[in-house]
Amino acid sequence: MALSFCGNNKCSNAYSVENGVLNNGCFVDALNLVPHVFLLFITFPILFIGWGSQSSKVQIHHNTWLHFPGHNLRWILTFTLLFVHVCEIAEGIVSNTLSNHLHLFMPALMGFIAATTSVVYYHNIETANFPKLLLALFIYWILAFITKMIKLWKFAEESLGVKELRFCITALLVVLYGLLMAVEINVIRVRKYVFFANPQRVKPPEDLQDLGVRFLQPFVNLLSKATYWWMNPLIIGAHKRPIELKKIGKLPIAMRALTNYMRLKDSYEEQRKTEDPEKSPSIWKSMYRAFGGSILLSSTFRYMADLLGFAGPLCISGIVGNLHKNHVTANMTFGVFFMSSNELLKNTSVLAVLLFLALVLQRTFLQASYYVTIETGINLRGALLAMIYNKILRLSTSNMSMGEMTLGQINNLVAIETNQLMWFLFLCPNLWAMPVQIIMGVILLYYLLGNSALIGAGVILLLAPVQYLIATKLADTQKSTLDYSTDRLKKTTEILKGIKLLKLYAWENIFCDRVEETRGKELTSLKTFALYTSMSIFLNAAIPIAAVLATFVTHAYIEEVRLSPDKAFASLALFHILVTPLFLLSTVVRFAVKALVSVQKLSEFLQSDEIGDDSWRNGEMPMCLEVGKKYKYHGDVSMKRSYHVHSALCWFVSIILNPVVFVCIGECVIQVNDGFFTWGSNLSTLTDINIRIPTGQLTMIVGQVGCGKSSLLLAMLGEMQTISGKYVEHNYISNDHSSPHKESIKNRYSVAYAAQKSWLLNATVEENITFGSPFNKQRYKAVIDTCSLQPDIDLLPFGDQTEIGERGINLSGGQRQRICVARALYQNTNIVFLDDPFSALDIHLSDHLMQEGILKFLQDDKRTVVLVTHKLQYLIHADWIIAMKDGSVLREGTLKDIQTHDVELYEHWKTLMNRQDQELEKETEMESQTTLERKTLRRAFYSREAKNHIDDEDEEEEVEEDDDDNMSTTTSRRSKIQWKMCCRYLSSGGFLMVFLMVSSKLAKHSVMVAIDYWLAAWTSSNPHNQSLHRSCVPVFIILCGAAIALCLITSLTVEFLGVAAATNLHHNLLNKIIHAPIRFFDVTPLGQILNRFSADTNIIDQHIPPTLESLTRSTLLCLSAIGVIAFVTPTFLIALVPLAVAFYFIQKYFRVASKDLQDLDDSTQLPLLCHFSETAEGLTTIRAFRHEARFKQRMLELTDTNNTAYLFLSAANRWLEVRTDYLGAVIVLTAAVAAIWSTSGPDVDQSGLVGLGLTYALTVTNYLNWVVRNLADLEVQMAAVKKVNSFLSTESENYEGSMGNKSFPDTISIIKPHISGFQTYNKISKLMKIKSNLKSIVIDGIDICKLPLQTLRSRLSIILQDPVLFSGSIRLNLDPERTCTDDRLWEALEIAQLKNMVKALPGGLDAVVTEGGENFSVGQRQLFCLARAFVRKSSILIMDEATASIDMATENILQKVVMTAFADRTVVTIAHLVSSILEAEQVLVFSSGTLVECDSAPNLLAQENSLFSILVRTHK
Repeated sequence: MALSFCGNNKCSNAYSVENGVLNNGCFVDALNLVPHVFLLFITFPILFIGWGSQSSKVQIHHNTWLHFPGHNLRWILTFTLLFVHVCEIAEGIVSNTLSNHLHLFMPALMGFIAATTSVVYYHNIETANFPKLLLALFIYWILAFITKMIKLWKFAEESLGVKELRFCITALLVVLYGLLMAVEINVIRVRKYVFFANPQRVKPPEDLQDLGVRFLQPFVNLLSKATYWWMNPLIIGAHKRPIELKKIGKLPIAMRALTNYMRLKDSYEEQRKTEDPEKSPSIWKSMYRAFGGSILLSSTFRYMADLLGFAGPLCISGIVGNLHKNHVTANMTFGVFFMSSNELLKNTSVLAVLLFLALVLQRTFLQASYYVTIETGINLRGALLAMIYNKILRLSTSNMSMGEMTLGQINNLVAIETNQLMWFLFLCPNLWAMPVQIIMGVILLYYLLGNSALIGAGVILLLAPVQYLIATKLADTQKSTLDYSTDRLKKTTEILKGIKLLKLYAWENIFCDRVEETRGKELTSLKTFALYTSMSIFLNAAIPIAAVLATFVTHAYIEEVRLSPDKAFASLALFHILVTPLFLLSTVVRFAVKALVSVQKLSEFLQSDEIGDDSWRNGEMPMCLEVGKKYKYHGDVSMKRSYHVHSALCWFVSIILNPVVFVCIGECVIQVNDGFFTWGSNLSTLTDINIRIPTGQLTMIVGQVGCGKSSLLLAMLGEMQTISGKYVEHNYISNDHSSPHKESIKNRYSVAYAAQKSWLLNATVEENITFGSPFNKQRYKAVIDTCSLQPDIDLLPFGDQTEIGERGINLSGGQRQRICVARALYQNTNIVFLDDPFSALDIHLSDHLMQEGILKFLQDDKRTVVLVTHKLQYLIHADWIIAMKDGSVLREGTLKDIQTHDVELYEHWKTLMNRQDQELEKETEMESQTTLERKTLRRAFYSREAKNHIDDEDEEEEVEEDDDDNMSTTTSRRSKIQWKMCCRYLSSGGFLMVFLMVSSKLAKHSVMVAIDYWLAAWTSSNPHNQSLHRSCVPVFIILCGAAIALCLITSLTVEFLGVAAATNLHHNLLNKIIHAPIRFFDVTPLGQILNRFSADTNIIDQHIPPTLESLTRSTLLCLSAIGVIAFVTPTFLIALVPLAVAFYFIQKYFRVASKDLQDLDDSTQLPLLCHFSETAEGLTTIRAFRHEARFKQRMLELTDTNNTAYLFLSAANRWLEVRTDYLGAVIVLTAAVAAIWSTSGPDVDQSGLVGLGLTYALTVTNYLNWVVRNLADLEVQMAAVKKVNSFLSTESENYEGSMGNKSFPDTISIIKPHISGFQTYNKISKLMKIKSNLKSIVIDGIDICKLPLQTLRSRLSIILQDPVLFSGSIRLNLDPERTCTDDRLWEALEIAQLKNMVKALPGGLDAVVTEGGENFSVGQRQLFCLARAFVRKSSILIMDEATASIDMATENILQKVVMTAFADRTVVTIAHLVSSILEAEQVLVFSSGTLVECDSAPNLLAQENSLFSILVRTHK
């Protein structure tokens, strides 16, 4: 039939204008074409011809700049306009039944093209900031509005109303064109680009002026926001080159942690002002006020998505029910045909298009809701991290020291609690969206099936509490698993930190069994967790089957009407929709409970005691009064001081102000009167403190171990709580009127502090020394030389740019100590506090540091130095001495004053000082211990480099199959699934479990397809044969029962396969690591080993099993769905080819980008957590230096960096889901169209199969993106298996021997020559290295190489330089084998001078020892190590600098004890103090690894030219 605009029906008057031009419907439609043609005629030349010259004149950084007001409203109205045009086209085509009336749909088609052109034209004009060209759009909206108004007016004249669909569409178009015209008028009003003399000039947003901002989601247009089009360059580019931090740039200002912290803080602090000041502010209210608007927006998107989700089942019902009813009766009015909305919605093709559009909109709104919640959650986490960090910097030291707030609790707040709140915010919209979804689902089911639907809904509702119960049990089990995991990791950490001691005592198996015992409990909890997870997965899969079974069986017996295919499959889809919120409900409730607990913990933390106001700490005031929160001082205190800057600057510090204040006075920088200090208990740690620190002089604090020296130092830093005291204020006026240099007084309002326990940043050596101060090359070099660091820096692979700490090179205790001292010396401060800086240094280093560092470098600069030390030989250099005893000041004054007024104390000191005279008279030419240590350090580097080189070669061999040096090969390697590791993981789980999993999965999905196919056959059977109809029920019941049973089997097999794999992998890993040689721990960083036991083990335990289950389920669902669709409509396979190609490229690009972004998220999260940990550990140092602001800034940078990576990862996930969802919608549309065309014949009723195909097509939409995401997640998680597997090839020690146990010789004493330089952390390894230059090591005639290692080591006792204690009890640390009686343990403690102290502890021998022995001082820990050696009573005792951390008096006693208690045993002493081995029966002198002298000490001293006598004379 020939085409004609007004139709070719000869009987009609389509071209008649007798009643007026406007009364002809065809002419009115033709008039509506004019605006569309006008727009296309005007815009096309501008878009395709003249655009290049215009855009070249525009100078902007991003083409995402939204200049014009009403941008989002314009896009929303335009999308709505496009949808209405689609409806108009559909209505015109369907109503065109009698002849080809092109005017029924051609204007609508042109309107659709014009609307699309308008939005493209607007986007280009907007991004180029060329507003004058918007006049074309303004004219278009006016013309379109006028022509549609004429059409609507004529419809109204003919008495057409809302019953006619075309009238409704025209009315909507009039409203939309009017609104768009109003938007255009608003742009003219705001921008004034026309009709105004002075157009408005606008500047781009600050974020877009920053070249580093790459996260453009807030700045792109609405279409790009919805589809994440702006992510295309990043994701596609990742296929060519890995995504790096530089590539993702920075966050916009509104998303940065500081911005969100200020929002949350303002909301938090506002509650203090508006509500009861005594009442703690509510974090919930603060979160709502700060982020409530975003949550509301996300919830709105979620509501719209959920409501659109019901369009799928309804459209399926309409399509299946109207397959053979496409007969339209249209009324002719106004010369054209009209139809109602109901008639249009009975057209299957229209329903297919509506189903497609509904799916696209539903998924778009759903992804928008996800993104908004994720962005809000990330912003909340950033704000909470900043709030927690700010609180940490103000946290009272007593909270940490008394165990009220441990480092683990802080780490949990940072790593767990903030994430719990973030995840709760992610799931928050479900709380109010799910009830609406459930209610709507039940209503629609009742509408379709009647009373039988209530039975199915009742089954779901009855089983929902079971789901909640399981979810609750799951949460509890997960918590207990986490507790066991934490305990296991703590014990593993202790083993690894003390591995040297354990191996040398042959205790590794004992402590390994402790870990295995805890791991056993963890595995029991993991099995319970796996069981509950399996039940949860089972219920999620079985409930829809049970509900469908109950509903359809009930319907077959109580309903007289046969179950039709349209109702059956629509109900099936509705049941799947209904189960999802009920399944999520338990998860949301679980997270809500966790969020309540997290908020409670955060509230308690934020309300904990603070050290006081931080205005002085931020450098705003050089001096101010601090008022603590726990001990408040009521009253005003004003202080006025007058001093001159060039003299020593007066320093005032008081953190918790009771009446005690440290004040600057004329002759002293600090003075305390009648001070009583505590760490938080009711008992005073320091009592009756009356001291003064002279200005510009050296003050030494001395005393025995545990007498309160370090506490006094911390009290002067304001870290202790003050009970009582008073202060005295004096004015000091300098007689020196010379004007100071500004540079010399810079930073002199802070204190340089070197703590007793060295604290280093995870940074370079240079950064640790400069510590934020400006780099001064001359000063830096002087400090390096003063601390003798240059030779050691030369050994480092990158010099002073080498990273140290857990992420870099692990240094020895002496090296770490000297770097901390160098940091204190480098700072240009007026006061320097040094807490026992010589404890880890040998005699030469100590003397060099004392002479060059303290007496010369600091004293020449007139700096006030406070030195805590055990080395009494340095007292002669002190200007002022403070002697401590039992927490109080025993004596204060100069050495001469003490000699005069306390003769007994002076004589005691003199006796100790005579043991060593540390004045260096000349340098020895022999090789020093520091030199040997540097050799070991060099060997460690070489070993580590060799190991890394071997690892790199191994990795290269794995991927060397096609070794092409191009980018595509590199990309293929990056994107390749590690199938070898998958096989390794599955083999660890056992062949039987793998076989059960695969077979049960295949059987389950086959039965599921059989159920749905049987349902299609059942519902398509003869409607008049009721007996046949009911005969299908038993088969249906059997199939559903089998499916439910298989659901249970599959869920159990996957989870318990994961448990079996986790059990085997951890057991093998632990045994390999425990039995590895000591050199393995020298060349492998501790953090790297711990990651295998923490993060990697956690991934294997809890993350891989659910990912594997989800991947297999999603993949099989998608494959079965595609198979069913292809079976129903084979023509679908033709369309499947391009869809499969599109899916391949989507997943290919996404997996590579996702892996890169996942790695970035992980790699940026670790520095953030480390920063929190190192801040909490070095809190005293940071506050002493007053570097809080710098550390805050660093934390904000790390938080923003991690948030950037996480946001990009989330945006990439949205990018994938939007595309796979749209792809799924295309699959649904293709399946629907293919089904409609294939069943157009009236002969065969295939409505059941069509319903089956469409229902499965909907499942593809839900699961397609999960296939890709789970594939990407599994690829990332398999890296954990690869890392663990790489350690399983570690070489084990040779524990075998060829001889039995033998007795050992009597007594030998060995002395290692005194040398200067770094202390070694591996003394015994060096001793063995020295001896290994000999052909063999023979003890009592037995070559030790022939002895089993356990036998050899069990006969030796060793006391290492660094004390090692394990958490547990004192009994465990002394006798882990449980072979000694209590009397023997008490005897050992008495010998080690610890009996009285232990008796005073609650529990005695069973008193608690915290992690690392932190509840004891360093000296006390060393004494426990001595007692441990005494308990063992082995034939040979090796003492490696065992007295380095104890005072001289205690050391003197211990030396006597060793000489008496071990008189009948071999004692090998490695010492720096020559005087400690002068009474040895035999002395071995080594030089350059060679034994050069061997004789008794008197004989060697008698030889004037012997190295030993030279050494002794040097130290006199």
